[in-house]
Amino acid sequence: MADNTEQPKMNLSLESLLRILDYSSDEIFVLDKDTRIVYVNRICEKHYGVRKDDVVGRYNDDFFNEGYWTPSAVPPVLEKKEPVSIRQQTNIGAELLTRGFPILNDQNEIEYMVFTATEIKDFTRLTKTEEKHLQDNVKSEFTNSVITNNQKVRKILSFCEKVAPTDSTVLVHGQSGTGKGVIAYHLHKLSKRKDGPFLNVNCAAIPEELLESELFGYTAGSFTGANKEGKIGLFEAADNGTIFLDEIGELALPLQAKVLQVIQDKKFIPVGSNVSKTVNVRIIAATNQDLLKMVENKTFREDLYYRLNVIDIHMPPLHERKEDIVPLAYSFLSKFNEKYNSNKIISEECLTVLFHYSWPGNVRQLENLMERLVITSEAVIEVEDLPEVILEKIKDIPELVYSNSLEKALDNVAGTMVRRSYQKFGSSRGVATDLQISQSKASRLIREYCQGEK
Repeated sequence: MADNTEQPKMNLSLESLLRILDYSSDEIFVLDKDTRIVYVNRICEKHYGVRKDDVVGRYNDDFFNEGYWTPSAVPPVLEKKEPVSIRQQTNIGAELLTRGFPILNDQNEIEYMVFTATEIKDFTRLTKTEEKHLQDNVKSEFTNSVITNNQKVRKILSFCEKVAPTDSTVLVHGQSGTGKGVIAYHLHKLSKRKDGPFLNVNCAAIPEELLESELFGYTAGSFTGANKEGKIGLFEAADNGTIFLDEIGELALPLQAKVLQVIQDKKFIPVGSNVSKTVNVRIIAATNQDLLKMVENKTFREDLYYRLNVIDIHMPPLHERKEDIVPLAYSFLSKFNEKYNSNKIISEECLTVLFHYSWPGNVRQLENLMERLVITSEAVIEVEDLPEVILEKIKDIPELVYSNSLEKALDNVAGTMVRRSYQKFGSSRGVATDLQISQSKASRLIREYCQGEK
């Protein structure tokens, strides 16, 4: 007897399927035979801090060479034409178990390659075969890397590679919360002193009357309440390493003279002593003040300023490096998820608001916000979870206020940025450089938003 039971028909459009894949907790990358990226789902934003629209159409090696992940899983798939599993680390600190699968045609040639990636900390069990084949040759520099997709900051990192091997003093300046301490530590880890101590001293956080003894130490009986055996100072503790003097502009003039002596002669005299000590230490200083103006006002020593300013680095504020907001947000999200044993995710709408916020407190403000959101939000961090101070500020952004549709709001923002850029530069090359996108994408956006202009 024939079975006339009708099987349910699958009525799923390609668009619907792609939207479903965006909800996958695993990353999905599809490359063609020439290693051009033909598809990636939204989880790539979490792993690398780049929007998927900025990934599709580019070659895989472009991202690998720019340091978004290491090592590459593509060469072993191309060579072996069989599935491989490797361990990878990304530019924003995610550690991934990545599996690559070749899709072969009838001639046994690779037509496509499919890669899936799962965060190691969320992956509870590996098979013995997978564990055996995992590659652990992740570049160690990722551990201490500075998270950025911004060209200005990347130039700073390249500059750091040049100056780190020297013992020259470095002055890092910029607004509070821009990451001056991160750059100082980055310099230390790239230097020949990397195995020595790195001491971070906030000159504004230690009372002025105690700062001298903290920096230079003291002998027994130097003052009431002093340790009976005396105490070594932070300069001596940093011997053969690096000392980072944050908020250097807060030093009183007498202390500035003693710091100058350390820079010039590598010597200092502890409090209560008349015998100098010699120390081998590199000094990196930082400030959010205008030291040159302080020199003019006689509140900062001119000779110390020029001794500190042998090499200067300016850290740009976060509102000038908007392409770093998403990767930093995901990096902090991962950090605090681990700290508080949670698995929060963030909505696209919330990321859009964070992108448009001005961040007066810079990276530190973003970090503190992400900690708050991980603690206070439900499973998904939504716009309504944001503090009122941020929600009030974004009311000034018409594209986010006067549209009931997120998709339309994002389209309005993109259109405004492209039109302004095209009016200013008048070419796809100029727009591509200005908006930091590919020229092919710039051409497509100009056709879409700038018909009839220029």
